[in-house]
Amino acid sequence: MKRKSAINLAVVVVLIIAFGALAIFGLNIGALEIKPLANGISQGLDLRGGVSAVYEAIDDGQSDYENLLSGTMAVLRNRLTGQGFTEATVTQQGTNRIRVEIPDVDDPNEILTIIGQPAKLEFKTEDGTVIMDGGSVKSAEMGYYEGKPVVQFELNSAGTDAFAKATAENIGKPISIELDGEVISAPTVNTAITGGQGYIEGNFTAESAQNLAMLIQSGALPLDIEQLEVRTISATLGEDALSTSVTAAIIGVALVMLFMMIVYRLPGVVATLALLIYMLLDLFLLAVIPGVQLTLPGIAGIVLSIGMAVDANVIIFERVKEELRAGKTVRASVESGFKRAFTAILDSNITTIIAGVVLMLFGAGSIKGFAITLTIGVVASMFTAVVITRFLLKQMVGLNLTKHSLYGVKEGK
Repeated sequence: MKRKSAINLAVVVVLIIAFGALAIFGLNIGALEIKPLANGISQGLDLRGGVSAVYEAIDDGQSDYENLLSGTMAVLRNRLTGQGFTEATVTQQGTNRIRVEIPDVDDPNEILTIIGQPAKLEFKTEDGTVIMDGGSVKSAEMGYYEGKPVVQFELNSAGTDAFAKATAENIGKPISIELDGEVISAPTVNTAITGGQGYIEGNFTAESAQNLAMLIQSGALPLDIEQLEVRTISATLGEDALSTSVTAAIIGVALVMLFMMIVYRLPGVVATLALLIYMLLDLFLLAVIPGVQLTLPGIAGIVLSIGMAVDANVIIFERVKEELRAGKTVRASVESGFKRAFTAILDSNITTIIAGVVLMLFGAGSIKGFAITLTIGVVASMFTAVVITRFLLKQMVGLNLTKHSLYGVKEGK
């Protein structure tokens, strides 16, 4: 038992060191290349900078121009969010201009093309009669038909009726689908389509089909917009904002680890190892989950979730100390301590996750970025506290480290 526990602990320490080095330095062996996690985490405008564009919304004398301008801004936000740019900002300037700021982009021209594309979708009969437009499309997504990428769509009730009537009257004739006046598909009607579902064929790649589906889903721009300027912007908080924040976070975490080891002795060492595993897991999730962009509020969310992880360990260790003072053995105290602490840990983490989800659904910009990093961090911290900490503490007990003083409790008390 003692030998097995020692081997398990040694393996854990080696894995922490190995994955830590991999996360910091990456790996490059021949064709195998693993980039450092810092390079894989997308950063926001405040930390890295990005692209800024200014558009003028054309006023053709519409009576509800202000509402149309607000609708145009909402569509732009939806398109950017659909492409994973959750930290992008869309703001009004003056009475007829829109500023769009997009962080951490590799190809500004491609993103700006998506923003500015009107995406005017129309379904027309052979004689040019418009059956319906993109407003009748309820949902659209990329799919495959006969192995080729297509855009699958579902119509609302009005669109379903109009499309059913048009297909019934045009059997044997083509119905063209036009995007911004260009025919992208013109299938021949073989039978009436009454179910309100169909697909758009064209010379699509998977990426272009996904982009078209996103444009259709988000809707056409209520107003025509004209691009006035595009420029690259630097990090709004300065080039050293990230390194300064990371340094502050490292100092804070180091002090927390020192406090845990002083107050809780051996369990504090376990908490330190679990905290290292948590941070590696959190960074990995931030790097692989699409749509996550790290901002200064996001770093605050990470640090706050570290506090949640430590808080869970404090609850567990205090329960263990209570059991030891009650006269139980160390092994029994560890088991009972975790069982008694689990409900409190679950309740506190679930309520935080609920708050994070609400902020993600209804927040925007930096608030949404904070909510995403906080939610990811809380989920990871709960896993490490309940699973990793328990495993490590059991291995310590397996090494016959059972003196009460090692757990911050005097013998017989």
